[in-house]
Amino acid sequence: MDAQLPVIEFAFPGPLRDRLISAIRSGHKTATSSLLHEYEAGNEPLPAVGDRGGVIDSNGEQVAIIETTAVRIVPLQNVPLEHALAEGEGYETVAEWRAGHTEFWSSEAMQAELGDGFKITDASLIVLEQFRLAG
Repeated sequence: MDAQLPVIEFAFPGPLRDRLISAIRSGHKTATSSLLHEYEAGNEPLPAVGDRGGVIDSNGEQVAIIETTAVRIVPLQNVPLEHALAEGEGYETVAEWRAGHTEFWSSEAMQAELGDGFKITDASLIVLEQFRLAG
């Protein structure tokens, strides 16, 4: 692994992160979604094609390296089925994907990260990122 790479975290430490990492390492998860507001609230740059990062597990250990292969931003209401399926989390419909993500983004822990009473709507902008396992 490469300690010089930026750290990439999926969800919060715990069972969800562990499931997501397992899906990444098995090749089932090749995409992820974030609220544009997450980047804005954290004053962080958006992912870009060619970006590489070290994925960390719930113990903070780097367990994989991924490389971004595509990025686009769409309103929540326009997330395509192909993206929902590529997330490798077992979603079979966009409605299932949306329900799972809305629940996560509305959680107390996520709301604390987002701040300022952020509410998810059909128009909320979603960063759709595709990646490949690079190590």
